[in-house]
Amino acid sequence: MSMTVNSTMGRQPPIASPAQRLQEIARRCQHGEPLDRHLSRWLGSALDAYLERTSESLEEALGLRYGRGGVPWWREAAIRQRDAALRKMASQFFADLPLCARSRRIAELATRYAATAWRTDRDAEGMPPSYAITAREHLWVAFRSGATMPLGERQIRNIIAG
Repeated sequence: MSMTVNSTMGRQPPIASPAQRLQEIARRCQHGEPLDRHLSRWLGSALDAYLERTSESLEEALGLRYGRGGVPWWREAAIRQRDAALRKMASQFFADLPLCARSRRIAELATRYAATAWRTDRDAEGMPPSYAITAREHLWVAFRSGATMPLGERQIRNIIAG
């Protein structure tokens, strides 16, 4: 496996998905960092395909495709991030409860958070420091993902059971 070098992180595996490549390009551009030759070639080839009209859209040229069921790539990524946060919350804070009680508790907390703190948290630059290592940290990540929140108890049960 080839490795790429990131000036701030040391050696890293190559970036796999087109969305991850674009995120890395955006990060580097925002920080004034140069692109490595692999990212530069990939982006150049994708832009050529778009400009030469060999791809029907910029998303197609960049390799961004709809996932299963026609879910856009960005929504699928948000759902994965939300689900991971909910699973982590369930395992860290409610592992001693049966599955139904866990999902009910998380649904209650999410509904309460949506009605109270999320209304101000959503406009903040980052997570409030007081949320670190609490259940609210995972709620903040789930809400911040951009996927639908809060969810019903049954949906949460399906997520944390999977």
